[in-house]
Amino acid sequence: MLLRMAANFFNKIGQLGLGVALVGGVVNSALYNVDGGHRAVIFDRFAGVKKGVVGEGTHFFIPWVQRPIIYDIRSRPRNVPVVTGSKDLQNVNITLRILFRPVPDQLPKIYTILGIDYEERVLPSITTEVLKAVVAQFDAGELITQRDLVSQKVSEDLTERASQFGVILDDISLTHLTFGKEFTQAVELKQVAQQDAEKARFLVEKAEQQKKATVISAEGDAQAALLLAKSFGDSGDGLVELRRIEAAEDIAYQLSRSRQVSYLPTGQNLLLNVPTN
Repeated sequence: MLLRMAANFFNKIGQLGLGVALVGGVVNSALYNVDGGHRAVIFDRFAGVKKGVVGEGTHFFIPWVQRPIIYDIRSRPRNVPVVTGSKDLQNVNITLRILFRPVPDQLPKIYTILGIDYEERVLPSITTEVLKAVVAQFDAGELITQRDLVSQKVSEDLTERASQFGVILDDISLTHLTFGKEFTQAVELKQVAQQDAEKARFLVEKAEQQKKATVISAEGDAQAALLLAKSFGDSGDGLVELRRIEAAEDIAYQLSRSRQVSYLPTGQNLLLNVPTN
């Protein structure tokens, strides 16, 4: 009797545990989590995409009937390379770096029209469209000298274009800007020509300065000659004699400082002890 009661008791416990496990499995299959920085859109098999957006946390849904679609609403980077032409028909390679995120309230519309991979469907096409339209307004040289203006126009036009699809662009940057091989060679040749022109202008200016210096020196010599001629005319041979005496004094001073020079007085007989063979 006791064994039968114990068996019935354990049988009921087993049934209860099985029921709890089944209920727990059903409840667990009807729960989903929305992590931080994410939002969820609910697709209903009978009602379609619901207009409400589900926030962060754990939520219930009806299995098989409903399905949650999770979107990341944090800013994410993307590089978009574009090859286009400038106003003067030069090939331009541009890479645009974009920080984008969806508008949370428009996620049901985004899922209905574009799907989960909305950035793949939207960003490359609108970026190419806007860049080609903006770059075509500038020459190749202006793209370098007016890069800030180009970046500003691209940012304004692209932000407005992306907003039509429910996408927010937090930052837009021109990270890469190069030109075709022909334009690069033309720029290098132009730089070489400018350097040659600068060198030629320097040589011309140097020659002009040397010419002026020669003229000034010749004028100085002529003026000095006129002054000497005037001095000779005023002083006669006295000036020449003065210059001769000054030159003799200078020579005597230089010779007096030399150890290998001996002075022999004039008008006196001086016997030198010169060895003979």
